Amino acid sequence: MKRNNIRNIAIIAHVDHGKTTLVDAMLKQTQTVKESDSKDLIMDSMDLERERGITIRAKNASLIYNPAYRQAGATKINIIDTPGHADFGGEVERTLRMADGVLLLVDAKEGPMPQTKFVLKKALQLGLKAIVVINKVDKDGADPEHTVNKTFDLFVKLNASDAQLDFPIVYASGALGLADSDLENLKSSILNHKSPDVSPLFEAIIKNMPAPEVKPDDPFAMLVLALVYDNYKGKMGIGKIVSGSIKKAQNILRVKTDGVKTPGKISSLQMYQGLKPTDVEAAEAGDIVAISGFDDIQIGETLTDPANPIHLPPVEIEPPTIKMTFGVNTSPFAGREGKFVTSRNLRDRLYKELEINVALKVEPSEEGAESFLVSGRGELHLGVLIETMRREGFELQVSQPQVIYHEIGNAKHEPYEIVTIDVPSEHQGVMIEELGRRGAEMQIMDASPSGEIHAEYLIPTRGLIGLKNLLLTRTRGTVILNNLFDSYKPVHEIDAHANDHGSLIASESGTSNAYGLNNAQERGILFIGPAVDVYEGMVVGQNALDSDIELNVCKTKKLTNMRSSGADDAIILTPAKPVELDFALEYIGNDELVEVTPKSIRMRKKILNATERKRAKR
Repeated sequence: MKRNNIRNIAIIAHVDHGKTTLVDAMLKQTQTVKESDSKDLIMDSMDLERERGITIRAKNASLIYNPAYRQAGATKINIIDTPGHADFGGEVERTLRMADGVLLLVDAKEGPMPQTKFVLKKALQLGLKAIVVINKVDKDGADPEHTVNKTFDLFVKLNASDAQLDFPIVYASGALGLADSDLENLKSSILNHKSPDVSPLFEAIIKNMPAPEVKPDDPFAMLVLALVYDNYKGKMGIGKIVSGSIKKAQNILRVKTDGVKTPGKISSLQMYQGLKPTDVEAAEAGDIVAISGFDDIQIGETLTDPANPIHLPPVEIEPPTIKMTFGVNTSPFAGREGKFVTSRNLRDRLYKELEINVALKVEPSEEGAESFLVSGRGELHLGVLIETMRREGFELQVSQPQVIYHEIGNAKHEPYEIVTIDVPSEHQGVMIEELGRRGAEMQIMDASPSGEIHAEYLIPTRGLIGLKNLLLTRTRGTVILNNLFDSYKPVHEIDAHANDHGSLIASESGTSNAYGLNNAQERGILFIGPAVDVYEGMVVGQNALDSDIELNVCKTKKLTNMRSSGADDAIILTPAKPVELDFALEYIGNDELVEVTPKSIRMRKKILNATERKRAKR
């Protein structure tokens, strides 16, 4: 049986192709969110999402589409906004299980990008049909027809079925709130400054997206695919009801991933109305609901009828590719700025994260009881976790990201990624040289009419660490780099010194001053300015050479009986390079750590004392 008054759709796209902006237009135009109450990017609820301009956590919303001319009445459209970055692929893989179809957004200028390929591949494997939305058609250099052809080629490459290849196309400008199935009509609407209208997109969803197929007479069953925490109701499991129906206060059975069954009772039943979960008395197959009643409910578990239990297969998540050590802050400044500084605080927070972050893995580290080995899908995945913990008041120190090797057969395998690079033609040589050093194999290279080079490489994940910052520096900030996990392949010999650098290290503790920094800045690039507290072994800059050098940045000019300490010419310091978390994680070497506190990000040597460092090297 089909429930024709409901559509469950996931919105998938590459980073920055306009998913969240288009969802905003859909919510505003159905009066789900009032224009006067709303701000831009309604669905980006986390501070980090707004700052970075990316979706990190998948989110649910619903709207009612009921224009006066529709004979069939109102249709409830449940929207799942998925992350576009492959590092958050764990979110994508499980939330697509709630959807019956997908809206694939593609930028009219950039065309399908690596993450477009990643999320579309997952959707096609689940047998979902897609509506292709060519977004940003008003952008300079947009070529919608060429983008449609490239998107069709991508569907073919991903082995889409004939039904999936026959996808409808809608053209849109999410920022202007306009959509149309006819490109010329849309261009005319943009030129004439027509008021926002995305009703052609709603019509395409209702006409082409399948209604959920349900089994209303079968026993109740639902797979928990997401978790949300409510201060009053506790932990709630979110999922789509596969069969049967359910009522508040009903007895249900929880089947864990290992098959263990525990009985319970529904204390709260909620469905999304707009952006807010709203209490309901009953729900039936096809509805996306949030259920509370089990304090320690986990993703991948089944909630079912106790009389006729059904065990639904859990979601398979791709394994992590990058690992880092998270440890208690041991620097001389430990405990100055953070609220949570002990190993117990750190352990509790990391294991709590495991409940909702299914692509993450945490295990005890070999380095001792005060550190943990945390594995994830990429540097951004782990970087967002560190930044979130930092804002919650945690102090910690983290090591350089390392790739995770697998033994397949008798050979050692490492992760490989597809990296796509767009760069002006004058920097082409720099790009090819740097990628060659890191063991990358060119797959595609072509030039656009504007003179921009587009290249695709297959590269070991090891070779990617530190690459982005280096290319940004050497191409004067003009490079656009995207990467996507490809597969595990036999370990490749690459230049082990490709990411080597020398650091400027503070040789004494104290407060930096202009006189000491003036001597240091001749050696390389500084990361700190004057009047900054430093400690012995702290990294204060990057050396121009590939070797470390100790400097006293706290040194002051002595007063003599001949002159005052400020008698010489005024010292002019070059502005220090700001140290942000993403830069620090890429910069540090094997013998360095990033110290993360709520107010500061510092880099330091693992062994702070210079004499002990030399002894350890020997």
